[in-house]
Amino acid sequence: MPTVVPPSSNFPNPLAFGLYETNGYAKYVWKDGAWGPVEWVKEPFINLHVGNVGLNYGASVFEGLKAFRGPDGQVRVFRPKDNAARMNHSADIVSMPEISEETFLEGVHLAVARNLEWVPPHAPYGATGSMYIRPLMFASGASLIPMAPSEFTFLVYVTPTGTLYGAGGSAPAPAVDAFIIETFDRAAPKGVGNAKLAGNYAPTFKHTQAAKKAGFAITLHLDSKTRTNIDEFSTSNFLAIEKRTDASAKPKLVVPFSDSILKSITTKAIIDIAESLGWKVERRVIPFAEVIDGKFEEVCACGTAAALTPIRSITYHDSAETTKKVSIGDGVAAGQGFLKILSKLTGIQSGTEADPFQWCWPAEGVDGSA
Repeated sequence: MPTVVPPSSNFPNPLAFGLYETNGYAKYVWKDGAWGPVEWVKEPFINLHVGNVGLNYGASVFEGLKAFRGPDGQVRVFRPKDNAARMNHSADIVSMPEISEETFLEGVHLAVARNLEWVPPHAPYGATGSMYIRPLMFASGASLIPMAPSEFTFLVYVTPTGTLYGAGGSAPAPAVDAFIIETFDRAAPKGVGNAKLAGNYAPTFKHTQAAKKAGFAITLHLDSKTRTNIDEFSTSNFLAIEKRTDASAKPKLVVPFSDSILKSITTKAIIDIAESLGWKVERRVIPFAEVIDGKFEEVCACGTAAALTPIRSITYHDSAETTKKVSIGDGVAAGQGFLKILSKLTGIQSGTEADPFQWCWPAEGVDGSA
């Protein structure tokens, strides 16, 4: 087993979801048809030509994943191979070169290994936070013509974080209010909504900021073609538990089906956990009318940053001038179904519970001598 590197004693309390100073990041540059060797960069800056294609034409993709400290002091990363595959899917869409799984994992391992003291202390169910890992790839080569350049950069930086919307782990999960954005389409049919492109996020900023000023923590998008079916939240996937007539019956997890939805790795994990608990899982188109009609007993937002955030209400425009609020569950607190899933998920991530799926990598822990 690797030597345990203890956490720093200088963690902010509480730990916010934000950027904190660390020891540096891992960087690779693609030139002459191949990725070069890894470089370690201590300063949190990048030196770029003003004409780089990433900033000028938006050729930039990213990933988000987390590392947790277990009860043995070792640090493990949650499902990084899935992130490697998704990054390559996104990169292909914007004409960037593939990064091998081996190189992706090397970069992630090095970034975590050289910042091990910035992984929060272990707590049951990850209640003290985690290390957020951000792999980023962009077209760093310069070109005035809008086309793929001859140089690309892949880097991995990290930061200790809390959860995006509040408490995590086995603590009572905060249920939040959602608002449907109806004046803006996040992703077009046959577009790029299923890729993690940097340009997919910035257009939502003013809409989410306006919603937050109005008291809504999160925003939801309907499909752009009919504006009647649920796609996903601005930051995360949408999941629901269908209302049961028999409280003793196993829950049914409902997952939206759409080609415009980002394939969340956390959603994949939740589906696996739900099935392991004997739940039914159904992937299908979900008309928003089902929310209005009270068909779901629980709804949550699901993603790496959001973890699993229960939704207590969804507000929408029932006319151009007026809105209507639909309460989920009791309209106040998180439901027990998603709390059970959240407990299982964070239990596996933090090493509080066994990992029967072998999701946490590497099994022996990240080696700080790298």
